[in-house]
Amino acid sequence: MTFYDEVGGHATFERIVDVFYREVALDPVLKPMYPEEDLGPAAERLTMFLVQYWGGPATYGERRGHPRLRMRHMPFRVDPDARDRWLRCMRIAVDEAELSPLHEATLWDYLERAAYAMVNTMERSGIGPAPGGRQTLETRSTSQDSTENA
Repeated sequence: MTFYDEVGGHATFERIVDVFYREVALDPVLKPMYPEEDLGPAAERLTMFLVQYWGGPATYGERRGHPRLRMRHMPFRVDPDARDRWLRCMRIAVDEAELSPLHEATLWDYLERAAYAMVNTMERSGIGPAPGGRQTLETRSTSQDSTENA
């Protein structure tokens, strides 16, 4: 029996994700990352990911390929404040799921480690698209060349 089965399967993860996005919608820093019309598809993707990760159907992988979480989050500036807000929303969701203490601790340990791994800037910038996109190695070297030649 998998963790997925032990906690109640798809319905449990769907409930956690629904509560999580309910809280995201109320957060002034996180909400701009999810335009109103995108909350449904974002919730579906997160549900599929969690279901697959914890031993349920591999629908996420079939539809989207490897999760590549860091890569998928790289276009967004995720600072420690955004991480903490994400964790607050997820904490409420996990608490409302009323899992057994062992299941709750196991799930929370993973979510906390994943949230810390998504931080990609220490600048207090909030979450959202980086202005003008993130610099690539090519644009960094071009901007350094112009500065050096000035």
